[in-house]
Amino acid sequence: MLKPLFTCFVALALCVGCHKSTLPTTASAGGFKQNPVLVAEQPVPTLAIGATAPDFKLPATDGKFYQLSDFKSAKILVVVFTCNHCPTAQAYEERLVKVCADYKSKNVAFVAISPNSPPALLYEEEGYTDLNDDYEAMKIRAANQKFNFPYLYDGDNEAVSIKYGPVATPHVFVFDQQRKLRYNGRFDAIEKPGKANAEDLRAALDALLADKEVAQPVTKTFGCSTKWAWKNAYQEKTEKEWQSRPVTLVKLDKQGIKNVVSNKDSNKLRLINVWATWCGPCVLEYPDFLKLQRMYGARDFEFVSISADKPAKEANVLRFLQEKHSGVSNYIFGEDDNYALIEAIDPKWNGALPYTVLVEPGGKVVWSQQGEVNMTALRKIIVEHPKMGRYF
Repeated sequence: MLKPLFTCFVALALCVGCHKSTLPTTASAGGFKQNPVLVAEQPVPTLAIGATAPDFKLPATDGKFYQLSDFKSAKILVVVFTCNHCPTAQAYEERLVKVCADYKSKNVAFVAISPNSPPALLYEEEGYTDLNDDYEAMKIRAANQKFNFPYLYDGDNEAVSIKYGPVATPHVFVFDQQRKLRYNGRFDAIEKPGKANAEDLRAALDALLADKEVAQPVTKTFGCSTKWAWKNAYQEKTEKEWQSRPVTLVKLDKQGIKNVVSNKDSNKLRLINVWATWCGPCVLEYPDFLKLQRMYGARDFEFVSISADKPAKEANVLRFLQEKHSGVSNYIFGEDDNYALIEAIDPKWNGALPYTVLVEPGGKVVWSQQGEVNMTALRKIIVEHPKMGRYF
């Protein structure tokens, strides 16, 4: 199954900007719900030096709408196209917050727009993040990273991002008081956090504040390519590849279950979900575990399913797994003794389903959950585990 409504959804990059608490806004975006629409493929040239800043009116993570005129009092406007999922964008977030704070008193405003279509983002591209690029996830990222600028969503029709033409995240655009583009490119030349301080952006700001020309008005950008909504061919390809994976179900005895939980046969972080076809919450959340495999499976991570159905229901279990395209290691307990299964999985578990456990190589349990899982919290636990980690 494709990501929800992929073929008719498009999401734009988010623009990041520093602002005063008294900044005027056009309207409240408190009830905003994203609704990406299909956008025809088209050339997207990057805005040229000297061009006028394209207007926008977009919802922000703070529940307000912002437009270009809201920043008219600022001598300089910095527009940064960024996103949640990209490791490079994440690597520059701290520097962005710092430069925003440093130049706020100098009458420099910062704002952002994300050029990424959430449905166009492959699960397989989310291996270094706990959040995708949709509007609700943006709210979480802005709060977690304590963004001191408006973080805007342009994902419904990409109209703004198409006019600016960001090629990667992050991509910086600096406009003077007449809102003419004076700098276009990178923050600095070193991606790794702690090794640079947005020198290229700071040099451009310092020159414009001194009413001088920017010495190097265009620099190259480096990061994740913009996820335009029309880039769906590869999405369809990867979806077909996932659905073509063989789905098998292996019956294990008590010792076999113990071996899976001990995780001595792999060098991967192993997420184990104990579920059953008769368990409503189990069935509802099961597809989300498969998304985790698609996100992190290319790294040192694997998802394993263990059915607590009776052995006589093996055919029903396999049918369910096939319907969900569960191309992972799937097991079913081959005995009728539920309490033997409990002891084999985790003696501390009281037996209520679903039950999920995260195990390091060698068997150390680092997280467990009885009942339904908060997937947002679990993704954060996985990606920030030392065995995994973000890119930097």
